[in-house]
Amino acid sequence: MRKSIDAIMLLGLLLIGAPVSAAGGGVALEPAGNDAGNVQSLQRGARNFMNFCSGCHSARYVRFNTIARDLALSEDQVIENLMFNADKMFETIQATMPAADAARWFGQAPPDLSLMARARGTDYVFNFLKGFYLDPDSPTGVDNLVLGGTSMPHVLWKLQGFQNAVFHENEFGEQIFESFEAVTSGSMSADEYDDFVRDTVNFMEYISEPIRSTRRVLGVWVLMFLTVFLIISAMLKKQIWKDVS
Repeated sequence: MRKSIDAIMLLGLLLIGAPVSAAGGGVALEPAGNDAGNVQSLQRGARNFMNFCSGCHSARYVRFNTIARDLALSEDQVIENLMFNADKMFETIQATMPAADAARWFGQAPPDLSLMARARGTDYVFNFLKGFYLDPDSPTGVDNLVLGGTSMPHVLWKLQGFQNAVFHENEFGEQIFESFEAVTSGSMSADEYDDFVRDTVNFMEYISEPIRSTRRVLGVWVLMFLTVFLIISAMLKKQIWKDVS
């Protein structure tokens, strides 16, 4: 029984946090380095998500009024800049593309992204959005280093440009990734694109747990209360038992 539990836990760690295999070789994930407490980054990430992701992907577990409150945005700012397919502030982020059409065009409906950063990890999402490379055998013309065989097209190609993935074959006949080489340039430099993706991942981490910052602040207050209570309890115990030999 114990071995079964350990095996399940190990499998979960491998799926979520371990290096992801691509083309038969292991690929180390570059750290995202995002900061979920950076409100300006979250604001830019919300803009990126709504402009480039919400056409196909939903985020059904976060409401626009929650985003406005947590990201220090006014209702007018949210309505004008983020609410492209919603009418009320209490609505959630819904994909513009009908799920049936998406399933027919891509082979499956694009997943809801509410919990993606929490389930896969921010490093995974960060590297996925940077990992598209040209593949003439793919129906979309591209494959992804992190998720081989993905049905998602490279929707950010105008920003990043197109790149080839360079592999070498090891002694076991496995294809090992070496590096990317640029084929066409995008409208952003490599550093600018990294910042763009990092802001987007930052927002995705936020929507996976909007209450995170509140929970952490509350946790600090609880620990402070328990510390003070412990001190008072120790002093009270000493006072009560001082006459007992």
